[in-house]
Amino acid sequence: MAPTRRTVLAGAAGSVAGLAALGGTVGGRAVRSTPATVTSDTDARIGFVGDVMLGRGVNERWKAATQSADSPDAAGVWGTTLPALESLDGLFLNLECCLSARGERWHDRTYYFRADPSWALPALEAAGTSFAALANNHLLDFGPVALMDTVTQLRRAGIAATGAGHDRSRATSPVIASVSDLDVGVVSFTDQYRAYRASESAPGTAWLPLDPTVPATRRRVSSALEAVYRRDPDLVVASLHWGPNWVVRPSATQQRFARWLIDQGVDVVHGHSAHVIQGIEVYRGRPIVYDAGDYVDDYAVKPDLHNDRSVRVELVVEDGRLDRLHVAPVEIVDERVERATGDVAAWVRDRVRTLSSEFGTRVERDGRGVVIPLAGE
Repeated sequence: MAPTRRTVLAGAAGSVAGLAALGGTVGGRAVRSTPATVTSDTDARIGFVGDVMLGRGVNERWKAATQSADSPDAAGVWGTTLPALESLDGLFLNLECCLSARGERWHDRTYYFRADPSWALPALEAAGTSFAALANNHLLDFGPVALMDTVTQLRRAGIAATGAGHDRSRATSPVIASVSDLDVGVVSFTDQYRAYRASESAPGTAWLPLDPTVPATRRRVSSALEAVYRRDPDLVVASLHWGPNWVVRPSATQQRFARWLIDQGVDVVHGHSAHVIQGIEVYRGRPIVYDAGDYVDDYAVKPDLHNDRSVRVELVVEDGRLDRLHVAPVEIVDERVERATGDVAAWVRDRVRTLSSEFGTRVERDGRGVVIPLAGE
């Protein structure tokens, strides 16, 4: 069997010679094969959602519900989307809170998000969560004790997680998430709330200025990618908590960084943080989900932005090929997430189509949602 591009990169440590073995370079960047493929002829369906905030009002409601004698179980937070989640081979999400019953509030924050693991962890397991991104601006809301509780709870549940940890090395280290027959390598970074960044000796998040023109960023991200390539995964995902809130279009810097990541060997860019959905780009046959919005939370709704409406993006792998994205509309109702129908689904479809078309992305209607082809791009 011919070596995979990740085997080549691992042996060459990302050198020019290693890139040449993949088919040469274009302006110093790796030439990517299209259509994008994995290392086997497997089929899989992998879900990607944005912020999952299980603290505050969500925590109050579902912790109380699971403790009452006639209550639904913790999976109730997923509402009518649960069957779709259960049908996936794996789910990738941004965990926008810590999982702990301990800790003290960080000073000078407006919002503090913490979920009791007694119900939140079973909820994540019920959704089939394969990976939780921890690189965000709320993992340290209740200090290092709660942050490390979160890491420990997810590890014990068998949910892969990275983006925060005991120190900078652990926060930036990649992980492997098992999805069906695929090994998915994941790196996670954030440019939000620098005060939460991990240091060489203190817990925190994998904070970096997410700009490919910054030498330190290129160096640290490249190091993380080389580490994941040495493990020769079938797919590589970069999960990024980035950019300002309430902005419906990614900045030029975000676009450059996302494309640079794919040039370095990433297969899927999974963006979140803006609290609203942004467009989806297909670059060299690989999807860039600039922002998947909020999947579940208790946030106040901005009527002009409809931050209670978002998507579940499902990457469909067929015969070892990244074939298409299925984008399913959802909405948040009373601290749970529901399938969007009617006018709400139509609004989400139109928003995805409008914002994605600015990248030249082909968007096709598919029932309540839309499909974005990858194989022909």
